[in-house]
Amino acid sequence: MMPRRPGNDLLRMVMRGFDAATAMLVSAFYFWCLPDLAFGFGTEYPLLIVAGSLLLPATGEIFGLYEPWRGRSVFSMFGTYFASWLTTVLLISAFLVVTQSGYIYSRLWMGLSALSVLAVGLLARGLLYGYLRRLRARGRNIKSILFIGPAANAEQTRQRLAGMPYIGYRIDRTIDYDRDDQVLEAVVQLARESVFQRDFDEIWLSFPLSCGNTVKALADRLIGVPVNVRYFPDLSDVRLLNHRAAQVADMFSIDLNYSPLHGPARIVKSIEDYLLGTLLFVGFLPVMLLVALAVRLSMGRPVLFKQYRHGLDGKRFKIYKFRTMRAHSATDGTRQAQRNDPRITPLGRWLRRTSLDELPQLYNVLQGRMSLVGPRPHALDHNAFYKDMIVKYMQRHRVKPGITGWAQIYGLRGETRDVGDMERRVDHDLYYINNWTLGMDLKILALTVKRGFFNPQP
Repeated sequence: MMPRRPGNDLLRMVMRGFDAATAMLVSAFYFWCLPDLAFGFGTEYPLLIVAGSLLLPATGEIFGLYEPWRGRSVFSMFGTYFASWLTTVLLISAFLVVTQSGYIYSRLWMGLSALSVLAVGLLARGLLYGYLRRLRARGRNIKSILFIGPAANAEQTRQRLAGMPYIGYRIDRTIDYDRDDQVLEAVVQLARESVFQRDFDEIWLSFPLSCGNTVKALADRLIGVPVNVRYFPDLSDVRLLNHRAAQVADMFSIDLNYSPLHGPARIVKSIEDYLLGTLLFVGFLPVMLLVALAVRLSMGRPVLFKQYRHGLDGKRFKIYKFRTMRAHSATDGTRQAQRNDPRITPLGRWLRRTSLDELPQLYNVLQGRMSLVGPRPHALDHNAFYKDMIVKYMQRHRVKPGITGWAQIYGLRGETRDVGDMERRVDHDLYYINNWTLGMDLKILALTVKRGFFNPQP
């Protein structure tokens, strides 16, 4: 049996020292280089340099900056470092304001020092993160896992880890779950043998939610083994929408059904919508005026087609499009446009083919009722029909509807001839919701011009 490796503790100590040394050396460097700064000011500058250098790793501890990085996103790590740096800057600024000593220090020196510390810290972490990923992908710096759970879960986890070798985890031992008494007996023996020495670094449990009592019993028996014990719920039999772990009222929960576009992500997407939406609205305004004139001259009034649709969380809003059909009465609900549909005028057919009829929805985006990218909003009676035919259908309303979307750039638009067509569209919509990033939105907008702007569908 090999003892537990102390590498993580050493790396944390090194990073604490590195952050303190970086802040001290960078601040001292600018102190010596900038003109008109000298020790004639007394000890104020050296004291502030030392205080700031020690404060940065202290705030980093509060934010979990020195927790293991393994398995974490590099952007999450960057965000944690930025939060620690910003808190340090704010605390120092508050101290200078309260003590009315800010006039002593050069604003240029403080600004250059703070920004350089941020840049060096992010650069160093990015380089170290990349180095460790390459190291682990070559089979070094690996954490050995003891996996306890059904054999199928162990195999599935092995396959996922094999697809991400840079994570640095490897399942070396398993205790397969068949019966409660069998697995409990094996774990009791394991706990007895692994108190002081062991040949694994972490224990992973993976059981369905229905095995809650088994998980509790295993956790009680493993409490004497001084390693991380992680529980990965087997949610394969539960219908999910971007699940996550959360803490509510000091209680831990697993959110089985939530939209990822909350908090910072929602702010980023809103900024994207308002910024790009304004630019596109202004840029296309001359085109919209010409289209409106053409519709008015060829079809008369009204120029715009207005209809209620379901938006975020199923709330109704009024959508705007340029009218493409002759006036008609919908006596039996909303009928989808079909190829060679006699209701569509020649101008309307061209507007639909070029997607120019969708341009007024930029106003819906500026209203905050739609996004540039998201699941396309369907007619109310279509939603009422498909919500009973496709169980996960209404989950596409967990985000704002969009002018274009992941489904549209793959040609899933226009008439749906059967439920299977709509299911494929919904699958693409949910994939977008589950995997949203700003980069994904920009990719969809770029591909819309290439694939989606010219629409062969009616």
